[in-house]
Amino acid sequence: MAVYDLEEQEKLDDLKAWWDTYGRYVSAGLVAVALIMVGIQGWRWYNQKLAGEASVLYLAGSQGVRNSDPAKVKDAALELESKYARTGYAPRAALLYAKSAFDAGDKATAKAQLTWVIDSNADEELKTIARFRLAEALLDEKQFDEALKMLDAKHADSFDGIYLDLKGDILAAAGKAPEARTAYQAALAKLDAKSPYRNLVQVKLDSLGGAQ
Repeated sequence: MAVYDLEEQEKLDDLKAWWDTYGRYVSAGLVAVALIMVGIQGWRWYNQKLAGEASVLYLAGSQGVRNSDPAKVKDAALELESKYARTGYAPRAALLYAKSAFDAGDKATAKAQLTWVIDSNADEELKTIARFRLAEALLDEKQFDEALKMLDAKHADSFDGIYLDLKGDILAAAGKAPEARTAYQAALAKLDAKSPYRNLVQVKLDSLGGAQ
């Protein structure tokens, strides 16, 4: 029993000596870990709070679209861009605002909103949609070269069909029928064979004298 007590005492003494040497580092490490965990939880809470507030604004903008209330769409989009630009709701609201402005004849605002989406931290799909719509706006203003440059940007394969179709529209409007015909043919090759959209592209191609 005495031997056991002696061994236990030696272990306790070793542990005490180790703690005297390294204890402050262990304590500091535990405090640091605790602070990191608190920081992570706080950041998550903050982001969730932002997302919740942004979603309410985006819903208001969507309702503005449905109720034909452009002022409501504008207010929601601008507040999202100024206060919640890092959320996914801001670029989506900007797309809504761009369409609302374009339909109202305010092409400058529409282009500015689409450019904002392209320059923002939005995901690539939203940027691809914004580039497509901006190319449409540039086509409407007969800025053919700028519109074509917009369509040259890298995009997902799933957008190839509509991008090529719009490229055909731009080239046709610019009086470049052979190039437009090639673009429409390429669009047909990319579009789903069962897509009703193909019929519209085929009509455009046929109007240029393109073979089926």
